[in-house]
Amino acid sequence: MPEGAARPARGSLLGFDFGLARVGIAVGEFETGRANALTTLTVEANAARFEAIARLIDEWRPVQLVVGLPLSEDGTPQELTPRCRRFANQLGGRFGLPVALIDERFSSAEAERQLAEAGQRRWADRKPVLDAVAAQIILQYYLDQTAHAPTA
Repeated sequence: MPEGAARPARGSLLGFDFGLARVGIAVGEFETGRANALTTLTVEANAARFEAIARLIDEWRPVQLVVGLPLSEDGTPQELTPRCRRFANQLGGRFGLPVALIDERFSSAEAERQLAEAGQRRWADRKPVLDAVAAQIILQYYLDQTAHAPTA
């Protein structure tokens, strides 16, 4: 969210962990300040991916979208950074919703840790939900960061 911009007092958000093969999606709520893993899209074709996202937007009616921005450990852009920015721009353009980009460094590693702690030790068990949990971590970070921002 741009500095000084008021965030909505209420409403749901969708959070995205963008990847070329998979996109993890989480849902959150400004009022409760909580995010939850929702689903992982495994469609690679752009049209099918955006159709699936459109269905989720119709279902959840978010007031904002949040996309995790992949950066290197030192905070510099990496190979996927420009593609993720393009994805965020496409989301905003297609759905007419504000999109916030949030540093997602270490979100996948944190998702791995949380799933292992929850007893999902095998990669085959973690893989289907890993990206959705990473999206949840990204969205929760955003909600925590904006909890005290002025509301509209």
